[in-house]
Amino acid sequence: MSTPMCRVIRSGDPYQGQQGFTYLAGLTGATAGSRGICMTMVVLPAGARAKTHYHRAIETAVYVVEGEAGMHWGERLEHYVTARAGEYVYIPPDMPHLVVNPSAADCRAIVAHSSASDQDGIVMRPDLDLIHG
Repeated sequence: MSTPMCRVIRSGDPYQGQQGFTYLAGLTGATAGSRGICMTMVVLPAGARAKTHYHRAIETAVYVVEGEAGMHWGERLEHYVTARAGEYVYIPPDMPHLVVNPSAADCRAIVAHSSASDQDGIVMRPDLDLIHG
């Protein structure tokens, strides 16, 4: 077994997540050898809308760096929150959510998951996509 090391990870190439947004590769199991955490950057263009999903048994934390993001959440997406630059959002495991950028400006946010990859455990919920369509 290899010895754990401290590392500096540079932002990597953009990639498309299952949720429909573009992420910049960051700190993951693949880049840092982490086992229980990952952090990536997401850019939400003005008016952007994700696909409804949840993360099976995985917590999510978001820090909005600039702009604002909205999120419908709940079993039928019955709740809504808005987070602006300098604010954090917590999403518990197994919570359906739909992320949107309702503003006319881009939003940049750091997204962390309690998993080594931000694409682990994603369960798509297309049955909820039209609720706030």
